[in-house]
Amino acid sequence: MAKREFTKMQGCGNDYIYFDCVRGAEIENPNDLAIRLSDRHFGIGGDGIILICKSDKADAKMRMFNLDGSEGKMCGNGIRCVAKYCYDNKIVTKKDFKIDTLSGIKDISVQKEENGVAKLISVGMGNAILTPKDIPVTLDGDKIVDRAISVGGKEYKITCVSMGNPHCVTFVDDVTKIEIEKIGPLFENNEIFPERVNTEFIQVIDSKTLKMRVWERGSGETWACGTGACASAVAACLNGFAKEGDEITVKLLGGDLKIVYKDGKVTMTGAAETVFEGFVEV
Repeated sequence: MAKREFTKMQGCGNDYIYFDCVRGAEIENPNDLAIRLSDRHFGIGGDGIILICKSDKADAKMRMFNLDGSEGKMCGNGIRCVAKYCYDNKIVTKKDFKIDTLSGIKDISVQKEENGVAKLISVGMGNAILTPKDIPVTLDGDKIVDRAISVGGKEYKITCVSMGNPHCVTFVDDVTKIEIEKIGPLFENNEIFPERVNTEFIQVIDSKTLKMRVWERGSGETWACGTGACASAVAACLNGFAKEGDEITVKLLGGDLKIVYKDGKVTMTGAAETVFEGFVEV
């Protein structure tokens, strides 16, 4: 087995294990490695692994693997950490740059830095996708907003959004009372979602503040989900709980994200932190 250097990073408690493939790390089987290293008792511990790679289209490329080994198209907290790594390690030498993902090229802007270290990062997440077949969800109609479905024998009103990966948002009175370990898998594997789904349970605090818990496909409940926060802000606007163009604070178990939904596009701003560095046998 070969030793590989890694960096553990987190955004709002959404923690991943990062490998720098730009400068030489070779990861031959990231699917299996994600399963092994994500284990919090026998591995490093994390929500998955992320590879930072070279790109012919952008300044860097991100590949993300969930803790069950499946590859994700997009990760909002992950891309901020990739941006921080690239900026801090001089892979890029500018504050505005681009990162390639399986859901397209995303615009990065370092909003705050201290002594050459990025502290606050904005990501242009692109357009919110509302067309059911593109999310995908098998329900009919031009979009799925406040649509009643039955999950586990109970009715839920759902709004479906894709931010490069599928999200199902449902508004509840109190997120602390959701038995997410029971209901989360029922949403994730519901037959109306052919590629499974990430599910956000949202409590509206006021017109500019949402409180969120998330069940991520392939990972279970996580402390944060950047694309989920984006989808939730979009859903809040579509349902009349918030106004398009306003900055919406989404409060997650691991911290806050600031989301703006305007003219169909979404911008996400939040912190990213390095936890520690080390070596692991792969």
